[in-house]
Amino acid sequence: MSGAFRLNPALRAADYAAAYARDGFVQVEGLLPDDVAEALASVLERGTPWSLAHSDAAGGSVMLDPATLARTGQDDLRARLTEVLQRASGGFAYLYMVYPMIEAYLAGRDPGHPLHDLTEFLNSPEFIAFGAEVTGETVVKVDAQATLYRRGDFLTRHDDRGVGERRAAYTLSLTQGWRPDWGGQLLFHGDGGDVTRGFAPRFNVLTLFKTPLWHSVAPVAPYAARPRLTVTGWLRDDPPHSPS
Repeated sequence: MSGAFRLNPALRAADYAAAYARDGFVQVEGLLPDDVAEALASVLERGTPWSLAHSDAAGGSVMLDPATLARTGQDDLRARLTEVLQRASGGFAYLYMVYPMIEAYLAGRDPGHPLHDLTEFLNSPEFIAFGAEVTGETVVKVDAQATLYRRGDFLTRHDDRGVGERRAAYTLSLTQGWRPDWGGQLLFHGDGGDVTRGFAPRFNVLTLFKTPLWHSVAPVAPYAARPRLTVTGWLRDDPPHSPS
């Protein structure tokens, strides 16, 4: 897909800036041309080497790459799940499958994988200018990870606080044929505990939202017939990505 990624030419950033300034979030439907979005969804569903990601006791990240995951026994995986669920009942925790796009790109992993082309597009002048105009923020680079939520996967309430260079957050939803009762909604939370807004998994929709802002991803229902697929990250104003 090299060179295929580009913004839908019908989009104008100015059409979304006022809603973002007013509400703190906005959705952009049809971010990519339809054929590009379809190809990307196919790569995520059938051509991506997923790792398992979950939180640790301190809220940090644990990632089991495909090779490690294949060597991990079922008893170990069940113990990890039990611990994550216990932490989720009282605070921040998460469990889902991930492809760490920036890390993989900078390390030269999986040469030729289409997600590397997406990483370059998200850090291109075209996309950075679009994100900067919608959010009104200075944007230098874009973080990215691809995520796949299976049945039972979740991300509890958090606000992305603590990292000052994160000027805005985003999700690019690439989930097709999703029913609202399958869960997996991106939820925004008010001070009183109510859900102030929720967005169901959809196809080829970019959601931009301010940081910090309390949000979560509802657990995917045990009867969901397909995975929840997204690319997520932050618009940032610290120095550009570079190989270590």
